[in-house]
Parts: sequence; structure tokens; C-alpha cells
Amino acid sequence: MTAQPPHDRESLLVFLADRGVAQTTHDHPAVFRVEEGLELKAAMPGAHTKNLFLKDKKGRLWLISARQDTIIDLKAAPKRIGSDRLSFGNEALMWETLGVRPGSVTALGLINDVDRRVTLVLDRRLWEADIVNFHPLTNTATTALTQGAFRRFLDAIGREAIVVDFAA
Repeated sequence: MTAQPPHDRESLLVFLADRGVAQTTHDHPAVFRVEEGLELKAAMPGAHTKNLFLKDKKGRLWLISARQDTIIDLKAAPKRIGSDRLSFGNEALMWETLGVRPGSVTALGLINDVDRRVTLVLDRRLWEADIVNFHPLTNTATTALTQGAFRRFLDAIGREAIVVDFAA
């Protein structure tokens, strides 16, 4: 678990810049849970996220990214996303696939998932938000992207999202 993933915060930001994906990154104290960063986030426009790294009973890996106030029922989620029963993925698997540690899970981590082992599921409210905020592979900063910029990032890494309305 000691090897560095291909991308860290700095190389992620260079990757975005090299592809014309505009972003604004704000540094802040480490935030490990959604509730901890509420005051920090109040000053940053856009939809803030919660990100769940999950594994299903068949071993498939899932990343659910949703607005921070979205309630995700892990018992109901398999039917919605097409998975088997879900549980949280462990730290070693998170590092191996996304190159992040607990507290730093982010859709931007898909840049490190070169083997495409993780399926991205986005909450519809996040997919429709004008600005989305994710950790840039570390929980000591938040990167704001317009929805267009976020979609250009997904295109640049050759990924598509399953969009699910968790509020429905």
C-alpha cells in the first residue's frame, strides 16, 4: 500500500489544465466527514458532495457521488444501480483503485482507476448542478468545476456515469 498512485493532487490539476478543464481549488483544513466541512463549504458556491466507495457481493466496485444532503439507502441502492448487495470498500482497495485514503474519496479519483474497475454512479441532483465540488484526491482542499468542466473531465478519462435519482 505504499506505492504512489499515478496521480496526486498536483498532477490531477495539471491534467485538468492541460485539457482546458477550468477549475478553482480552495485549500482548507482536513475534512473527514460531510458534517465537518459545512462552515467551509458555505463560502464556496455550488453543490458539495459526499462520495461512497462500495463493493458488492460479487466483487464489483462502485463509487456513488451525490449532493452532500442526499440520503442514500444502501439497502435500496442495489436495485437502483444494478448491483448486488453493497458494503463499504476497504482502504487498501480504495488506494489501489482511486489513489485516495478514507475522507478523500472523490469522483476525481477515477483518474487513477486505469483498469476501470470502479463504476461511477451520480446522483441526478449532482449531475444537474451548475457547479460541483470534489476533493482533488486529498481532503485538505476542494476543487470546484462547472458541470461542463466536470463532464469534460469524465470525457478526458473515458468514463461515463450512471445517473440515478436517489431522491425519487
